[in-house]
Amino acid sequence: MRKTRRPSRPTIASRSDRYQLYLDTVQSPESDVDFFIRAYRNAYPGNGAPRDLREDFCGTAAVCAEWVSRHRDNRALGVDLDPEPLAWGHEHIIDKLKPEQSARVDLREGDVLSCRGPRADVLAAQNFSFWCFKTRPELVTYLKRARANLKKEGVMVLDMMGGSEVMEEDHEDVRREKGFTYIWEQKRFDPISHDCEFRIHFRFRDGSRLQNAFSYSWRLWTLPELSELLAEAGFSSSSVYWEDEDSDTGEGNGVYRRRPNAPAEPAWVAYVVASK
Repeated sequence: MRKTRRPSRPTIASRSDRYQLYLDTVQSPESDVDFFIRAYRNAYPGNGAPRDLREDFCGTAAVCAEWVSRHRDNRALGVDLDPEPLAWGHEHIIDKLKPEQSARVDLREGDVLSCRGPRADVLAAQNFSFWCFKTRPELVTYLKRARANLKKEGVMVLDMMGGSEVMEEDHEDVRREKGFTYIWEQKRFDPISHDCEFRIHFRFRDGSRLQNAFSYSWRLWTLPELSELLAEAGFSSSSVYWEDEDSDTGEGNGVYRRRPNAPAEPAWVAYVVASK
């Protein structure tokens, strides 16, 4: 008599939520909001606290949710082309806020180039998302539109990465988390066009793998290029906030300070803050 074959157990990868994994490994909404407030106050020391945030390429809108949770007068507008992360964010993040908090979040599925809304004190484009604009005319057009969506005294916050290590093809940055491993893969880099492909994978303790959980086709912009394009777009000034190194480990410790120059580190991350 043939034995009945037991159905195989589903793998951890098949049961995993890629958006939750992204929040757990890539994003830090609390730190982002802390920085936005500090950057705004540095730019306009005579003003009160910023109240209106616009987050372009907002994804799951975790930063918007953190923003409105900070103060009863804070409002957030999140814009993204992709309906899937927006729907996930509504279900898992925005709808779990207090009703009066969620009422102060406006999520819109649309193009950041054409979506208009209330002008913001802070407009953020995080996680290198604006690198989807691969030419100077495209990027300067976006920066002009972003500037138009700021109040008279407002700041735009963008993040950047770079260094020789970031330009290596087939390079992986592996980070072990509790119960799984995060893998950042630099798949391709073209030194002529600066076109690049990056991917995020997750590996689990049962050996299963969530391959290409997220994939990005970008242009790797440099800090001087971005500074010049911000000026061309009409911003009055821009500053680079460099991540300080921990004196014990020599690694970034998540503290960002304004700097006019920096060491040639093999891999770095920084914020760029532009004042309208």
